[in-house]
Amino acid sequence: MTILITGGAGFIGSNFVRFILRRHPEYYIIVLDKLTYAGNEDNLRDLQHRSNFNFVRGDICDVPLVEEMVSQAEVIVNFAAETHVDRSIQDPSTFVMTNVFGTNVLLEAARKLGVERFIHISTDEVYGSIDEGSFTEEAPLNPTNPYSASKAAADLLALSCYKTYGLPISITRSSNVFGPYQYPEKLIPLFVTNAMEDRPLPLYGNGLNVRNWVYTDDLCEAIMRVLLEGENGEIYNICADNEYTNLEIAHHIVDRLEKAKELITFVQDRPAHDKRYAIDGSKIEILGWTPDHDFIDALRETIDWYRKNEGWWRKIKEKKNGYGDYLRKQYPTLVLEE
Repeated sequence: MTILITGGAGFIGSNFVRFILRRHPEYYIIVLDKLTYAGNEDNLRDLQHRSNFNFVRGDICDVPLVEEMVSQAEVIVNFAAETHVDRSIQDPSTFVMTNVFGTNVLLEAARKLGVERFIHISTDEVYGSIDEGSFTEEAPLNPTNPYSASKAAADLLALSCYKTYGLPISITRSSNVFGPYQYPEKLIPLFVTNAMEDRPLPLYGNGLNVRNWVYTDDLCEAIMRVLLEGENGEIYNICADNEYTNLEIAHHIVDRLEKAKELITFVQDRPAHDKRYAIDGSKIEILGWTPDHDFIDALRETIDWYRKNEGWWRKIKEKKNGYGDYLRKQYPTLVLEE
């Protein structure tokens, strides 16, 4: 089987590439990634020697290139997306272009060239916030920021291609993901790396926003189950029932790193900050998937990975006009750099 993985140099995409090559060394993997700020060829550098792996730098909005790549594959797994809510608030247009138009380019190529399977990777954020209970796959979409709105639009496009053209597509919507290779603007790697440098951990509002977490290896296993066994036209929520407030996550991190709790610094809340995300993952259990990893153990492993791979994240944070500059603009009242 030849699989085209878009966004395969990003956090979840690169972990999924590794997962497949471990579990299915007979598969041929093509990665298409634009290498925007969050795409990192270092995430895949040690795989370049493999005869069943090919990396192509390119944009999913590039119609001729996408058609060329899709023509070589039987299966598409679409991770390519702009994903950071804060950035979407600052620049919605980039999110609409990649997440909506780019997804449409992929869908059209898949339809035109007749792929056997298309897995579209989405997010629980399309459902919006919920005070009690959990959203099932049948819940109405209620996105509250440009990022989640662009993902909801992409989901609807994907489902329309199934209903109108019979495109063999399934959608996954996962809760918050964590693990190795996550770009350090996201909550866990941001807090881990800042704590390692004895810098403030900027916590929005009162820190009581609730998120449900799933470890990246468990997510990869779930996506693979959907790819191989999921039904066309279906949506699958993926979660591991690990509900924590952002403040609790911050405390876990400083405790593991034996850092002062005073590093936890409350900052002005962002606009339309969803209070609680929660999804019902019982549907995917029908495919035989349940998470294998205990949250606290997986969080410790993740923290230790950033400890052992300091060169990886320092290269990102110290890049001129890159992540460090973004952080200083995002949190101007904090001392993020000596």
